[in-house]
Amino acid sequence: MSTISALTFGIQVFVTLIVIIDPPGVMPIFLSLVSKYSVEEQRRLAWKTASVSLLVIIVFALFGQLILDYLKISLPALQGAGGLLLLLVALDLLIGNERKPADESDVNVALVPLGTPLLAGPGAIVATIIFVKQATSSSTSSVAMMAALLVAIVILHLFLGLVLAYSTGIIKIIKKSGVTLIARIAGLLLAAIAVQMIADSVRAFINA
Repeated sequence: MSTISALTFGIQVFVTLIVIIDPPGVMPIFLSLVSKYSVEEQRRLAWKTASVSLLVIIVFALFGQLILDYLKISLPALQGAGGLLLLLVALDLLIGNERKPADESDVNVALVPLGTPLLAGPGAIVATIIFVKQATSSSTSSVAMMAALLVAIVILHLFLGLVLAYSTGIIKIIKKSGVTLIARIAGLLLAAIAVQMIADSVRAFINA
């Protein structure tokens, strides 16, 4: 019964986080940001992005509540900050502001905005913190529940890495004009996501 409960919990974590992260919605944004790199670099960036997201999610799973409490940061504040950061990236995509390679290295792209807050955003972080509370307060063995949580997070990011790595083949088919179109659409979607995050943050502050 303990194993079944932990397995069910792990599946719940996987499904919830994959819905929040939304790989199909992330793909056009990822493609528009890595299109200037070679195919090998694009795939390397895909795995680096997934690795950064994995690291951020695990850190917040283990120490998230402690970090927020120590810095006196509320979850709405974290959500608002993530929204503002995404809005800046969205504006760059919408107006076609291409930066020089010296200004934006592949490491920076994998860290921000791809790894966080695009994948490991406020929604995924908040959900992870809530899952940790559920795991530690469960009547089932907390060790088994935490193990299921961490395994689900790792499997999720392996899946994300595969999705992003194989999505890079689309760039060769759609060519430069297609990439430009994707960038504009991605910018619009990302701006909408950012505005929604900021609106949710403001609403949470008002209702607090």
